[in-house]
Amino acid sequence: MVRRDQKGKRGKWLLITAMIIEEPTVKAIQLSRFGGPDVLETVEMPKPAAGRGEILVRVESAGVNFFETLLRADRYAVTPQLPMIPGVEAVGIVEALGEAVTSPGIGTRVAAPLFAAGGASGGYADYIKIAADWAIPVPEGVSAETATALMVQGLSALHLIRRSQPKGKSVVATAAAGGVGSLVVQLAKAAGASRVIALAGSAEKLALARTLGADDGIDYTRPGWPSELRRITETAGADIVYDLIGGAITPLCLEALAEGGELVFAALGRLDLHPEALRDMMVKNQSIKGFALLPLLTQKSIRTDLAYLFELVLSGGLNVLPGKAFPLDRAAEAHWALESRQTTGKVVLIP
Repeated sequence: MVRRDQKGKRGKWLLITAMIIEEPTVKAIQLSRFGGPDVLETVEMPKPAAGRGEILVRVESAGVNFFETLLRADRYAVTPQLPMIPGVEAVGIVEALGEAVTSPGIGTRVAAPLFAAGGASGGYADYIKIAADWAIPVPEGVSAETATALMVQGLSALHLIRRSQPKGKSVVATAAAGGVGSLVVQLAKAAGASRVIALAGSAEKLALARTLGADDGIDYTRPGWPSELRRITETAGADIVYDLIGGAITPLCLEALAEGGELVFAALGRLDLHPEALRDMMVKNQSIKGFALLPLLTQKSIRTDLAYLFELVLSGGLNVLPGKAFPLDRAAEAHWALESRQTTGKVVLIP
């Protein structure tokens, strides 16, 4: 009897001990197969731990980007290996430091550009880890959602303007009420564009683009909109078109382009031009310039450029449109809203 009691107590103790040391779990959104938004599933996974040179970040805001909807459906330029946790950017609070890390300190809000730090993903989660020297402190006065918008989208807009400078030129920004387009409108105007023409899919979105500095607005869902643009530019057409949409809109953007004009194509994976269009471009001395953000970035430039964008926001020189925030476990709904173009500004997930 005594031995049985001792065994019973020991078994109970082992059970309690197992419960105490049970590994903590966190939520994440996993992509295990390609398809529509419904293939995004909420899973529980072990809480990550910061390794040497890394920090552990409790996510406050994870960015959702249009290219991720293409990636989810296996329609992007690169096919990812599955299963994976999507999300290439996040902002949150430093919760733990790995070995040999002294800064940023615990409690600091940081921007985590996962897309640049080794091309990693994993932002659709409660927690992420990132190399400490890739994390950029977010100044007081810049919200988590705003800082999130200034990573992929803010850096894209900034580099688009730098590579195809609009000073003294008439320019077109497609998706002008979206995350990148709304920033391109403002940065092009600040860089001295003679005329900024916004393209968007509704009167409400065009009105929003005008509040950001667009001189004119055109609904690209209406047939024949390139003719309207040529009327606005007194038949000349646009000197620069920043094409952020791609697909069927690209040939129409070429129709709206002036002789000698430049089409900047920033819709990776969605270029669809017939040979006839390319021949017409040559006759008109037009050019098409590809744009991919990642090859333009270095660790130093990201830190410098994000600090510049943060300062623009704080000084009132840049307005980041508030987008819709979805709970983490509604990532599928966020994807649906984004790819059906029901959103403005930056779409984020909030754990």
